[in-house]
Amino acid sequence: MQFNYIANATVPSYSGQSLPMIDPSDGRPFDTIQRSNAADVDAAVSAARACHSAVWSHLNGAERGRLLMRLSVKIADHADELAVLEQRDCGKPTKQARADVNALVRYFEFYAGACDKLHGDTIPYLNGYSVLTWREPHGVTGHIIPWNYPMQIFGRSVGGALAAGNVCVVKPSEDACLSLLRIAALAEEAGFPAGAINIVTGLGHEVGSALARHEGIDHISFTGSPSVGTLIAQAAAERHCPVTLELGGKSPQIVFADADLDAAVPAILNAIVQNAGQTCSAGARLLVEQSIYEPMLERLGIAFGNLRVGPAAMDLDVGPLIRQSQQQRVWDFLSDAHDANIPMVAQGQVVPEAPDTGFYQAPTLFRDVPVAHRLAQEEVFGPVLAAMSFKDEEQAVDMANATRFGLVAGVWTRDGARQFRMAKRLRSGQVFINNYGAGGGVELPFGGVKSSGYGREKGLEALAGFTTLKTVAIQHN
Repeated sequence: MQFNYIANATVPSYSGQSLPMIDPSDGRPFDTIQRSNAADVDAAVSAARACHSAVWSHLNGAERGRLLMRLSVKIADHADELAVLEQRDCGKPTKQARADVNALVRYFEFYAGACDKLHGDTIPYLNGYSVLTWREPHGVTGHIIPWNYPMQIFGRSVGGALAAGNVCVVKPSEDACLSLLRIAALAEEAGFPAGAINIVTGLGHEVGSALARHEGIDHISFTGSPSVGTLIAQAAAERHCPVTLELGGKSPQIVFADADLDAAVPAILNAIVQNAGQTCSAGARLLVEQSIYEPMLERLGIAFGNLRVGPAAMDLDVGPLIRQSQQQRVWDFLSDAHDANIPMVAQGQVVPEAPDTGFYQAPTLFRDVPVAHRLAQEEVFGPVLAAMSFKDEEQAVDMANATRFGLVAGVWTRDGARQFRMAKRLRSGQVFINNYGAGGGVELPFGGVKSSGYGREKGLEALAGFTTLKTVAIQHN
């Protein structure tokens, strides 16, 4: 059984209840976590507040940076252990789980170096005045972490908050939290004071809601669905608490006739099947110029047909989905596509070794998907790619922007002028030209527009969101 981690101690929940942890590869329980409630959140916030007041707020940037760097090293030293936890907890193939550990190492390394680089400005003003701005931490920040990339999102969210001078209360998803509990223990070994990082497990409507409403939380970071993001923002607004929201996407990959298809095809494939398509920035819509539509689909069809799906430990192209309800959600999209007579181009294969009780879905490529169909509008969160053609640049822009989301877009063209035109006109928080994801890029600010949310994490920009700006005006004569 796993326990909450509060003030550098493992503690049971006040409820005395637990929740099963299910292995997505076989659908069977393998561990339990605490089913916490508002009382546990209150204990974690109190521990965080005490830490901030007594210890954390008195550390300078260099001292915080050394702690974050020690944690980065600790994570690297326990990379194999953390990868195994993440693999079983989330159903990630081995290579994906290890990539997530490496990303986490890099997040804390990056933010360790950023701790003493946060500064304000001086502002020209009236004669006889000196005016300056200070960046100050909020104090205690709340972090609601989703199940698809627990370690990576912990790194970009908690790492940035700690670097800015905050202490953290973290509510991981009840579907995937074991790696974060272990990382909190590693933080204690690295020398973090009691209360700097606190982990409270449980259900979203019990723990997440209590965290969003708690008067002792000064800022909330949430990554998840638009519907839950709305509830978080509403709860925070009742007490005027600032929030950072990253709420998913329906990201387009736009391929022009002059694109390098040898480079584009593997990137487009990876962008939809990575993590079984359970990625906020998944390239779920493929927009292809008419003159190369058929050759592009032929290439992708072959690539999809060669994909193999199986248990995480087999380290195949694709692992299982996180849970049965997510598997059913993907099945519903496939059923709707079938009912609408949307043609299927190709589908991967679930290997015979995959248990029937696991949550598997073969990657699927559809073509000629109507722009208004839910397959082109809603986030599937599974390995399903919707392809459609466009006749010219104007139509490509219209189609790309024709959803409520705006998280990421990919553009594939050798035309330099078109690259800048497209980057300017696409309503998206990130635009990648002739690449998609740029290797993860912890240095690159990340966030969305429209229903994909607001605020930015990753990079130095995250430090602005995890601080408040104070203006100081001094009259000296």
